[in-house]
Amino acid sequence: MKTLHQRLNLYTDGNETYTFVPAEPVGARSLTIYRNSGDIVLNPPNTPLPATAERSGKTIYGIIGMVTLQMSEYVIILTGREQKGRLMGQHIYHATDYDILPLNPDVSTTNPPNAVEAHLQALVRSHLAGGYFLFSYSWDLTRRLQAQWSSIEGDKEKQLWEVADERFFWNRFLQSRFIDATFAKGDNDLSPYILPIVYGTFDIRPTKLNGHYLNLCLISRRSRHRAGTRYFRRGIDHDGNVANFNETEQILLVNTPNADRGDDDSSVQLSFVQIRGSVPLFWAEINTLRYKPDVQIMDSQDTLEATRKHFDQQTAEYGNSNLVNLVNHKGHEMPIKEAYEHQMAELDLPNVRYEYFDFHNECKNMRWDRISVLLDKIQDDLIKNGYFHLDSTKEKPVKVQNGVVRTNCMDNLDRTNVAQAAIAKWTLNRQLIALGVLHETDSIENYEELVKDFREMWSDHANLISIAYSGTGALKVEFTRTGKRTRMGTLEDGYKSVMRYLKNNFFDGARQDAFDLMTGVWLPRNWSPSSLVADRRPLIIRAVPYVLWYSIFMIFAGLTLPRSSDYSLLYYFLLWIFLAAISFTFIMIHGIEYVSWPRLLPLNDVIFYDGPGFRSGNHGKGFGIHALDSKVNAKAKGRKRAHSRLDEIEMGARKKGL
Repeated sequence: MKTLHQRLNLYTDGNETYTFVPAEPVGARSLTIYRNSGDIVLNPPNTPLPATAERSGKTIYGIIGMVTLQMSEYVIILTGREQKGRLMGQHIYHATDYDILPLNPDVSTTNPPNAVEAHLQALVRSHLAGGYFLFSYSWDLTRRLQAQWSSIEGDKEKQLWEVADERFFWNRFLQSRFIDATFAKGDNDLSPYILPIVYGTFDIRPTKLNGHYLNLCLISRRSRHRAGTRYFRRGIDHDGNVANFNETEQILLVNTPNADRGDDDSSVQLSFVQIRGSVPLFWAEINTLRYKPDVQIMDSQDTLEATRKHFDQQTAEYGNSNLVNLVNHKGHEMPIKEAYEHQMAELDLPNVRYEYFDFHNECKNMRWDRISVLLDKIQDDLIKNGYFHLDSTKEKPVKVQNGVVRTNCMDNLDRTNVAQAAIAKWTLNRQLIALGVLHETDSIENYEELVKDFREMWSDHANLISIAYSGTGALKVEFTRTGKRTRMGTLEDGYKSVMRYLKNNFFDGARQDAFDLMTGVWLPRNWSPSSLVADRRPLIIRAVPYVLWYSIFMIFAGLTLPRSSDYSLLYYFLLWIFLAAISFTFIMIHGIEYVSWPRLLPLNDVIFYDGPGFRSGNHGKGFGIHALDSKVNAKAKGRKRAHSRLDEIEMGARKKGL
């Protein structure tokens, strides 16, 4: 597999061109992007630079791609990286800093020409700064070991981007201009400049166990399909893609007792893969400022087919599917569990086995060691599914993984993390025994250094996946990190829950817009720029929060400021407490109006869905017509058009191979 250019020098020729020159090898073909036309051209070897070109002071470590905003197209470049480790002798990097370069000479990134362009630029920057992006110049991070081995012969002459798993090629849409230019002209192969980025986690740690040098590695890969935030991307789409889909691969590299320490000479490679993803139904949780949003299930006639597509894709990719459902069997989550089980019973798919585990009941009173009950239930399936085992002394793999465990809870975060870590540890123990590193009666629990590394890796992994989806670190991570559950950990989870509430209700709209913009779900065509920055809510809706905050201020002022008379403040406090209470009540009744909703692709069709299905409540909509639903009420077909618009955009992207 051909490697990519690892360092580039950027030269800017006034308002005419951006030219990227590889630092090595000397004389390699440079790349020029023409700012007026947007053309991307690969120059002949040793092409001289224009005399007026100025070199940037920064080293460029790769081109992320190009994105179109309102007034200009932009080139996104990588200007900072840190090495996270080596895998199979190849460096793995974490992207740390970026720049965006406008093609339009009249557009500035430091002083945008208008509020809309400034907002769109901010979405790009926030997405880049908030994500955890990983890459390698010569190792395909997007594919698990078994998938790479199965196509090793056919991949030898291919470029890195050509073999990448399109689900986890996060910047596939941003690189579409470069890929199209490569296909357009035979002598314009831009492949050395096309750098696949993975949104996920990576950790690798060396240790020694009973004379064997080991490297334990953990990789997660987040799917770019149906990507987004906790409450604004739930369930499934019509193509069978589910929200918050992550593939997690635990890799064990083992050297013989006499080999040198290091990963370059690993003679034995083992891989174990698990996946997680949202419950594959058309469902949502509608934010209303209440701590528990309204659960809504859209009983579409397409649900059965979409769910079938999802599991067909999973079985084609991984083999047998063992579904572990951790959603509560009562209360707020019960309708999701029942709808999921009804759907699976109706489909009755071969090679798909459903298993329910009542996590909160089994592990109540902080007895999380009871996760062993789940392991007992699925142990036979884990043995049957196996894991990938490659020995350099043998021509064929010793074992291949024939199936995968798909775990979900409501968010696919906290409970899912605990379950997946327990399954991974059980498998690791079994792998070490099979290799003879551990005795049959031995356990990794008896080796403090290995257990410590394992717990830290899975805890960090859980936190990063949670931050990407919910905005905060994972709950229940204390048990994964220490194997214990304490009251201090419970208090920390309480703090994280409060922060999740605030972020999910008041900040995630812009985060969702950034996901839609950067993954190509939303395109800047036929849209009203003013809708992105203008507040169109009625005056009373906008005014009430000011009344609430002013009332609270006056109450505190009455309590803290020095008094100049002995008159009673009873009526003073009654007035401001009454106004604060009325304002707060008004806000809660009209809660939907105060949630930070996505603006690029509004969710009106979901918020005001009135078709068949289930909704746990109808809170937060107030008593009158809202800014959110005025267009919906104006035309009877508004919801259907909004719903089909999102599907049309997503399906169009799939057809183009984006």
